[in-house]
Amino acid sequence: MNYSTLTTLIQQYCESTETTFVANIPTFVQLAEERIYNSVQIPAIRRNQTGTLSTNNKYLTLPSDWLATFSLAVINADGSQEFLLDKDVNFVRQSFPSPTDTGKPQYYAIFDANTFILGPTPDSAYSVEMHYYYYPTSIVTAGTTWLGDNFETVLLYGSLREAYTYLKGEADMMQYYDQKYQEALGLLKQLGDGKDRLDTYRSGQVRIPVT
Repeated sequence: MNYSTLTTLIQQYCESTETTFVANIPTFVQLAEERIYNSVQIPAIRRNQTGTLSTNNKYLTLPSDWLATFSLAVINADGSQEFLLDKDVNFVRQSFPSPTDTGKPQYYAIFDANTFILGPTPDSAYSVEMHYYYYPTSIVTAGTTWLGDNFETVLLYGSLREAYTYLKGEADMMQYYDQKYQEALGLLKQLGDGKDRLDTYRSGQVRIPVT
């Protein structure tokens, strides 16, 4: 389902083509996408990026679209990877109190909204690879997305729930749309948090039993 089809269905289900309502459809869709992406860890929200650490600099700037981290690894000269452990800032500060405590980084922590702190401070310009969580480009902008192509029901009913809230619709229909959304979301969780994920090297990622 592309964005054009989605907007048509929202108008048909809600029986409204009023100008202000139609103008707000992009907002309904984007709110639904954000809710879905925060509910299920589907492959479409994953991205990886490589970079280089700065020698004697214990901070690493995060990608501009970063929301959360799945993993961070140092890439060795032979191509093998050593995964860093996710810790808190106070652990890194206590373990490596001086910026001159250098070596190959073993730990990282979220220092602020734009930066990781590493421990120990890199003693060389190591290559690193990060797998992280981000919001994919909205179907409003892209026209088509993984969600629209592969799980259109959850996107449709999520958008309808937002649209019907805007219309201050009847309680029974609101409950109906919410129920249909929850059913579709449950099926998506079976895929994203179940079938697509068997095990992880370290805990932290969602994993539900597949039924």
